Amino acid sequence: MVIAAILASIAIPSYSAYIRKSHRTDAKSALLGMAALEERFFSTNNTYSSTPSDLGYPAGTALPFAVGNNNDYNITTLGVNAAVPPVNTTSVGTPATYTIIATAVGSQAADTACATFQITSGGVQTATGTDPNASVDCWQ
Repeated sequence: MVIAAILASIAIPSYSAYIRKSHRTDAKSALLGMAALEERFFSTNNTYSSTPSDLGYPAGTALPFAVGNNNDYNITTLGVNAAVPPVNTTSVGTPATYTIIATAVGSQAADTACATFQITSGGVQTATGTDPNASVDCWQ
């Protein structure tokens, strides 16, 4: 009985950590998918959208919305900024941008190593958490 208890005390936390790590794929897939939809929208409208239904999500989908089999992450945007044209011939305008964020919620919030994932219109993928190399380790 003692041996079984020791094995269980080792196996259960390891299994839980493995499950949390596997759920990270839901966040990364959702971010990459939404980024692709933003780029498609931009190619026809010359601007990005912060309205999910503009991107092909069901009508009534509002930010933040949950993704994953267990709704482990909330997807939201940090900002969708319209392009600013140049004021004159010597100035440079500002391009349109977006930032999309996936934040762990519910039981997935225990995954403190990779608490949030982020992708920008420039394709920059970052992550935050207790992992000192979160931006690299979490996206792998």
